[in-house]
Amino acid sequence: AEMAARPSEPRLVSLPLSRIRVIMKSSPEVSSINQDALFLTAKATELFVQYLASYSYKHGRGKEKNALTYTDLSHTAEECETFQFLADILPKKILASKYLKMLEKEKRDGEVGEDDDEDEEEENEDK
Repeated sequence: AEMAARPSEPRLVSLPLSRIRVIMKSSPEVSSINQDALFLTAKATELFVQYLASYSYKHGRGKEKNALTYTDLSHTAEECETFQFLADILPKKILASKYLKMLEKEKRDGEVGEDDDEDEEEENEDK
């Protein structure tokens, strides 16, 4: 008989297993998920998030403010080799105006080359 966790007992994992199952099943390579694999994935994810948070807190400005900030997390993703794979997920915050200027610059810099290529492709398709 499977033991159900009583409300007074601490849960072994905090993350919702049903959500983790859905995420795991979203991968085309995954056909079935063993309960142990599901639990271990949840626990490993939880420990990873705790490690990321505590590392970011210790190495960021969180200690000064007694709080963990997004900036602390993005700084960790940028500076720490272990977490660099998160850089796209935790980008540094920039002002919208600065971002729009960057987009405008990319558009200006890229337009000349891109338009030329598109014109050539269209000409080739017509022939």
